[in-house]
Amino acid sequence: FASGSRSSKTFKPKKNIPEGSHQYELLKHAEATLGSGNLRQAVMLPEGEDLNEWIAVNTVDFFNQINMLYGTITEFCTEASCPVMSAGPRYEYHWADGTNIKKPIKCSAPKYIDYLMTWVQDQLDDETLFPSKIGVPFPKNFMSVAKTILKRLFRVYAHIYHQHFDSVMRLQEEAHLNTSFKHFIFFVQEFNLIDRRELAPLQELIEKLGSKDR
Repeated sequence: FASGSRSSKTFKPKKNIPEGSHQYELLKHAEATLGSGNLRQAVMLPEGEDLNEWIAVNTVDFFNQINMLYGTITEFCTEASCPVMSAGPRYEYHWADGTNIKKPIKCSAPKYIDYLMTWVQDQLDDETLFPSKIGVPFPKNFMSVAKTILKRLFRVYAHIYHQHFDSVMRLQEEAHLNTSFKHFIFFVQEFNLIDRRELAPLQELIEKLGSKDR
């Protein structure tokens, strides 16, 4: 019972992009190019499109993907199995959002990921940051907010790969996880959205995924 109540809490509702909106069209374009199998091409800014809008649509999409992927392994990611939020023995993350929690706190992985996903969802739902209406401009700080969101979402991938990959394999989700992560990495590389140092916990994997596409 306990794990059921917790996993539903961590599993955030999917963030939907309104049908008929320009962002919805962009998402459809992204899905179509992804279908072609060329991920390097799929992440490129479509001709004539606004960079902020492209980054916004993809950020929402990655949030939904990571949300789903983590949702499949929540029963294995518990206070007992993951008392700290880590990505292997060398990397540990402490949570702070700058508003409610200003000083970074040490917490379990499920707690950290719950904080993180709730925080991301609040940003995505904020119309002043992620405007969904045509013609509403993106704020000046949009890019720095998007970079922070993506940097934090990366940590969920890093935790899944380092601490739960055996569970992912047992669930036969590894192809799904790898494709999602590869798409994410190619995207952040294309627009230089995450500092290289932040990617260190999965550097070898990133190089391996990238080398297959050269």
